[in-house]
Amino acid sequence: MKYLDEFQDPALARRLLDDIHATVTRPWAMMEVCGGQTHSIIRHGLDQLLPDGIELIHGPGCPVCVTPLEVIDKALEIAARPEVIFCSFGDMLRVPGSDGDLFRVKSAGGDVRVVYSPLDALTLARDNPDREVVFFGIGFETTAPPNAMTVHQARKLGIDNFSLLVSHVRVPPAIEAIMTAPVCRVQAFLAAGHVCTVMGTGEYPPLAERFGVPIVVTGFEPLDILEGIRRAVHQLEEGRHEVENAYPRAVAADGNPVAIRMLEDVFEVVDRSWRGIGMIPQSGWRLSERYREYDAEERFRVADIRTQESSVCRSGEVLQGLIKPHECAAFGTQCTPRNPLGATMVSSEGACAAYFLYRRLQPPPAREASTVG
Repeated sequence: MKYLDEFQDPALARRLLDDIHATVTRPWAMMEVCGGQTHSIIRHGLDQLLPDGIELIHGPGCPVCVTPLEVIDKALEIAARPEVIFCSFGDMLRVPGSDGDLFRVKSAGGDVRVVYSPLDALTLARDNPDREVVFFGIGFETTAPPNAMTVHQARKLGIDNFSLLVSHVRVPPAIEAIMTAPVCRVQAFLAAGHVCTVMGTGEYPPLAERFGVPIVVTGFEPLDILEGIRRAVHQLEEGRHEVENAYPRAVAADGNPVAIRMLEDVFEVVDRSWRGIGMIPQSGWRLSERYREYDAEERFRVADIRTQESSVCRSGEVLQGLIKPHECAAFGTQCTPRNPLGATMVSSEGACAAYFLYRRLQPPPAREASTVG
């Protein structure tokens, strides 16, 4: 199968691992930004094949996980209204708000529907002119262009009973926030390939230079990730901090210019709150003034909803790479996929869900002193 089996070849994986083992002379800590990469790492046990001195820190690149609690509560408030058809991708329906989730709203009579594209929601709005149709638009730069296009189409077609509840976030400001945090152990980044497919690599060289960290754009299959680690290790060992594209089959330096122009037209950059992390300046989007009438927060007057995170759930520390999921006392006991305390246990890209699914339920036994170096 083209572009799948080729990137899971055990013999090629062994060659990459041999190169990594032969290159490493001291401990290094690097962060994979994307939750899809985290799941691939844990599923294939890549972290257990690396030299003892290489630590992979799981980053905040799960769009469901970083959607703020207050935005979930706004979604619940809007979805419960009788005039609303509330549309979302399926992975948002079990994300806990302050009191319940979208499944609970649906079971109580709310018209909550799973769709496979924001354009499905726009079609519902066209076919139900007497109802308000809201699409829950979350995610990173990867999912923002189709949501922007849908709002653009709604305006072009004069469909005024459609609106978008926006919770889009941007990766480069998150990297800056991680590197400027009081506690930061990250020495290199594996950047999210799908984000760079849209945005290109132009935002990363200033970050690599400012913080002295290698940034390697990486895909999601085992060989993609091992090649990204290999390149990052070589840079670290050689004292370099450059941006490298290890995902050229999908990523061009300038990204997707058409998608970027659509984002610039429909959205404007704003400060955005990340669940479990807090406010990161210039890290998100909202609808621009030209499209503000399609903003569900304003249409339904829910902008002032404020919430407080659970004192038990430590998902914020997981998202910042400060702890591993099984270091949280609630992991696997009070917090499970059936009864999640935080979004990192719900999402298909959440680090806690990956650790639970692939049975990383306890911290590994302490290893003897590293033989690296």
